[in-house]
Formats: sequence, structure tokens, C-alpha cells
Amino acid sequence: MNRPLVCVTLRGRTADEMARDAVVAKTSGADVVEARLDLLWTTEHRVEPKSSSDEKRNGDRDIIEVEISRLDLDAVDLDSALSTIVEAVDLPLVMSCRPERQGGYYPGTEEQRIEALRAAIKCGPRWVDLESDIVKSTRDDLLDLTGDDTGVIASMHSIDGTPPASMITQEIEDNQDLGDIIKACYETTNRTEGLRIFEAAWELRESGINTALMGLGPGGDWARIHAPLLGQFMVYTTTESGWHLAQQGRINASDVQTAWSLLEYA
Repeated sequence: MNRPLVCVTLRGRTADEMARDAVVAKTSGADVVEARLDLLWTTEHRVEPKSSSDEKRNGDRDIIEVEISRLDLDAVDLDSALSTIVEAVDLPLVMSCRPERQGGYYPGTEEQRIEALRAAIKCGPRWVDLESDIVKSTRDDLLDLTGDDTGVIASMHSIDGTPPASMITQEIEDNQDLGDIIKACYETTNRTEGLRIFEAAWELRESGINTALMGLGPGGDWARIHAPLLGQFMVYTTTESGWHLAQQGRINASDVQTAWSLLEYA
């Protein structure tokens, strides 16, 4: 079975932080890195809740909460940030700028976000992430800019839960002509919903569609861990580590490759 590409979504809320994480991603065995430009307009503050002595004796772990604050649009010099990221990254690069309607943080209008994507495409990334719900005429204009060297990831990020496996499969098939890779990410509230994503990926494994299916929440990492078996093209990971990743449906880049080796997938 083929080994999927390992894509690390760069951590950080500034271009410099993303550039530093790109170095860590490379040492973790990443094939590709993703720069989520919408995160440049955010800051984060970690809130560590206090545990009682009884909880500590019982071995309970604290849940570290992260508060995310948003910046105004004019707080970021996008051209400078793009230059910093492009110069620092020496792996194939995915550029994305997720809108609020799909769980992102870009603070401007849709027209301004499209201009940010135009600027990203002009930097010549290996792939650009274009949401499947972008207006067709606008999407066509962006596609005209990509040329032969920049591929397109057609993405769907659902913040309204996980539909049945049959609906996920149908959605992927309906959108297969929108990009070179079809990415779908769903928020899961339980492992049953995580299994729906796994089932959809299994049904699509011989479809010939380059897929990247995943969940955020319980069971959301199953499609990532078993991606070689499911014939997935790309798996999104992080350089972050910790027990909390499994609860969030995410996985560390090194850990997923170790899992593939132990499962004799790759």
C-alpha cells in the first residue's frame, strides 16, 4: 500500500513562529507543511486550571484551555508575513486562509480573504487550499492564477457535526473535480461519528480520488492513523505532542509514522 504524504500544519500565530515550526516539522519527517494564514490574525493565551490534591493523587490530568483572541485586519502585514514564511520553508508548502464559516479566523470580508489567497498563490506554493463553497466565478479566477506548479486542495470543514458515511462519500464524489486533492474535516462529538469518517474513507479507497479525510474530536484520528490502509493521499498532523491530541482527533507527525510502521502499513 502507498504511504500518504505527511502534512504538518505549522504552529504559531506569527510568521516567525511558523518559520521556526517548519524546521521542527522537517526533523519530524514531514513531507509537506501548511501555513494557515488566518492564524496570523490571532493570539493565544493558555489557561491552566488548578487541580485539587485528590485529583492529583488519582492521576487525573489537567485540561489546558487555550483562549484565542482575534486581531484587527490592519494588525498584520500580509506581504511581509508571506515573504518570511516562503523564505524559511524548504518543504513543499500548502497555503490556506480559512474563513469563519468553516471554523477559521480571518477577520476581513470574503473579498479581502480572496485577495489574501491571490497574494498567497503569487508566492508559488506547491498547493493552495480553496474551499469548495467559494463562488464559482471567483474560484475560476483563482484557478487561473495557479499555473502548472501549484495544485489545488478543495476543502470542506464542517462545524455542524458529522453526517452519515454515505453523505460524506457523496460529498467527496460530488466535489472531486474541484481540486487535485479533496480534503474534508468534520467535528466529532463521539467515537461513532469518528467511525463514520473511517467508513467513508474505506468506501473511497479505490475511487481514484486523492483524499484527506479526518475529524476533530473523539475518533477523529482513526482515518489519519489508518490512512495507508484507507488509500488516503495526505494526512494532516502537528508537531505538538501530548495526551490531549487524541481527544481532539489530531496526531503528532512522528507518532503517526511510528503507528504506520508498527501496523506494517509503511
